[in-house]
Amino acid sequence: MKAFGPADVAKRLPWLALIEAIESVVVDPAAIAPARFVAPVEVPDRQTASLLLKPGWTVGGVIAVKAVTFFPDNQFNEHATVNAGVLLFDASTGVLIGACDGNELTTRRTAAASAVAAKRLARADADSLLVVGTGALSPMVAQAHAAVRDYSMVRVWGRRFDNAVAIADGLQRAGLTNRAGGEVRVSAAEDLGAAVSASDVITCVTGSHAPLVLGEHVAPGTHVDLIGAFTADMRETDDALVRTARIWVDTHEDGVLAGDLAQPLASGVITVDDIIGDLASLVAGPALARGSTDEVTLFKSAGTALEDLAAAHLVFNQ
Repeated sequence: MKAFGPADVAKRLPWLALIEAIESVVVDPAAIAPARFVAPVEVPDRQTASLLLKPGWTVGGVIAVKAVTFFPDNQFNEHATVNAGVLLFDASTGVLIGACDGNELTTRRTAAASAVAAKRLARADADSLLVVGTGALSPMVAQAHAAVRDYSMVRVWGRRFDNAVAIADGLQRAGLTNRAGGEVRVSAAEDLGAAVSASDVITCVTGSHAPLVLGEHVAPGTHVDLIGAFTADMRETDDALVRTARIWVDTHEDGVLAGDLAQPLASGVITVDDIIGDLASLVAGPALARGSTDEVTLFKSAGTALEDLAAAHLVFNQ
């Protein structure tokens, strides 16, 4: 049995290969992702934790099962609140192939799925990217997006400016390059509204419960990518933006449960008919992606087991 830790997973998931693997699996008719399983886990004298299981497989190929735990009280100790692992099985025999770290895999496949969408939804002449948020996903989305776009500039904004500076400096020192191999300038932004107005593509990777990217600041032709807010009470954008944007989701089932869509759907600002399509239809029919160069596009990512499947299969076959 093979086993891969976080560093091994990172080495085995280069951006372009991972992006191509996700593009392939989401349109594969043999790829299946049943409903995820979520259960509460009682913890003595602490908040209730959660266990999440996300299976996916290709018929006659491989089965990937990601197990995720959420222990909220770990914020008060040295452990991460979210931990994950992935098991891979042979889908013809059921034999266990191996296991790998799920945290690194999830972070990288999330950034890669975002890049799959931006590759098709951002304007052809998009030159600048704004990353909103300074968590583990922040440098990942910058790298993944730059792998498929010809950006010359990336800005990073965070609630704490020093955190944004740290992310920007780290990317600059690492030598961030774009699709064409050109150098990308990276800096920290202090004024979020001004940075939003000046950016061609915006990707949000926060846990915010109140809108950060406001429609009044978003310029015509901008692509907005929403990753961080994943529960119904979380929000990264406001109704003004959602009302006017051309909306895409990674999956309909989970995308409409996240606050950026769940709240405007509940209030009648938008209807499900305003959602143009999912990631599979976007990859299969890119001509549908953008109606005009002035149109604002929005992609809401909630994560899908097929992305985990693509990443896990790549880890074990690099």
